[in-house]
Amino acid sequence: MSPQPESYDVVVLGAGPTGENLADRAKAAGLSTVVVESQLVGGECSYWACMPSKALLRPAAALAHARALPGAKQAVTGGLDTAAVLARRDEFTSHWHDDGQVEWLRSTGIDLVRGHGRLAGERAVLVDGERLLTARHAVAVCTGSRPALPHVPGLAEAHPWTSRDATSSAVVPRRLAVVGGGVVAVEMAAAWRALGSEVTLLVRGKGLLPRMEPFAGELVAAGLAEAGVTVRLGTGVTALHRDGPVTLTLDGGELLEADEVLYATGRAPRTDDIGLESLGLAPGSWLETDDSCLVNGVPGGWLYAAGDVNHRALMTHQGKYQARIAGAAIGARALGTPLDTARWGAHSASADVAGPPQVVFTEPEAASVGLTAAGAEAAGLRVRTVDHDLGQVAGASLYGDDYRGRARLVVDLDREVVVGATFVGPAVAELLHSATVAVVGEVPLARLWHAVPAYPTISEVWLRLLEALRG
Repeated sequence: MSPQPESYDVVVLGAGPTGENLADRAKAAGLSTVVVESQLVGGECSYWACMPSKALLRPAAALAHARALPGAKQAVTGGLDTAAVLARRDEFTSHWHDDGQVEWLRSTGIDLVRGHGRLAGERAVLVDGERLLTARHAVAVCTGSRPALPHVPGLAEAHPWTSRDATSSAVVPRRLAVVGGGVVAVEMAAAWRALGSEVTLLVRGKGLLPRMEPFAGELVAAGLAEAGVTVRLGTGVTALHRDGPVTLTLDGGELLEADEVLYATGRAPRTDDIGLESLGLAPGSWLETDDSCLVNGVPGGWLYAAGDVNHRALMTHQGKYQARIAGAAIGARALGTPLDTARWGAHSASADVAGPPQVVFTEPEAASVGLTAAGAEAAGLRVRTVDHDLGQVAGASLYGDDYRGRARLVVDLDREVVVGATFVGPAVAELLHSATVAVVGEVPLARLWHAVPAYPTISEVWLRLLEALRG
């Protein structure tokens, strides 16, 4: 017997930050909303990504900054308390219980259905084959992404760590091999080295953080090496074998032994078992959308995809941004209100295209927004780049002795606006939002000249960069 349909205005698949925010915006628009979640409410970011990883990284950064200050470094007489660091990490994950997030959903009037949801035709979601949820206006897929593992002989049998294991392990491995050169790889290499692991970072490419300016990867690689991480560029893994420890066979036949191996080599969409085939879409595929996050190629204009699944910008803050845009668009369409999908319109996730902000919480930190110099040139822009040594800024020299870092602006010469910015150095993450405002707001350079940075702060680098532009 077929289950009796339960009808809502909006059905959301996935209760991570993206799904929560989209549901919240839909509810705020007056639409009845239900969220379907098969794991923990709060998703990857809350339990296995952003929060636990930064909780692991912050103590090491604080210790490094204290040791860079005469007077303070004499007071630092020991290393990290590993048990205390892991305990604080566990507190930030609520010990992998989602009671608080579930209570928040309930407080907003959003319903929660536990179980695995699959699309079952137009505006329909079947949960665990038993409950049929139907949507009067929209279904939103916010199921996120998962680690993508390459095809390497022996990899499955070696039981590698993925990002979830790396952020949740209760044990510090004596030797950890990390395969990859992106954000997860470098952050976890830094975190576990600070907690005492002998870490070897194996990078197939020529540098770290390939989506950022080249100098960002170079400075982060130098910081990792100074912390004791062995960084090996241009090195691939051809096979693995576990017999207690893991033995990695590297290019050329060299063997490397480790107690654990972390693979951080990319992400894949969690769309392989959500019923895409019922709509003529390929299971396991990224969901291509327009700027309002409406999925392309689905008749009737009812299926949305926000967050990692649409492959626009795989970062939590961008998923939440897309959720706000999509929720507003769903509300407007439900009310029959025309959409504002122009660039920077209320129903257009334009920031995804302009270049989302990103911070890598290593020591030094790397923070960027917008286009790199190479990306701007590839987009056909006539650009100029200006760089400045962050260590020569008064606020940076006060922050810590031997402060090393670099800042870059990428300027569109025809429009005379900043289209990209990168900062690398200790504690530069908080510089990033000013750059984001400049890029998204398309603030003219002539007006930025009047945005006076306080003295003596690291933000004074803005003045130095603008002075270089003016000659």
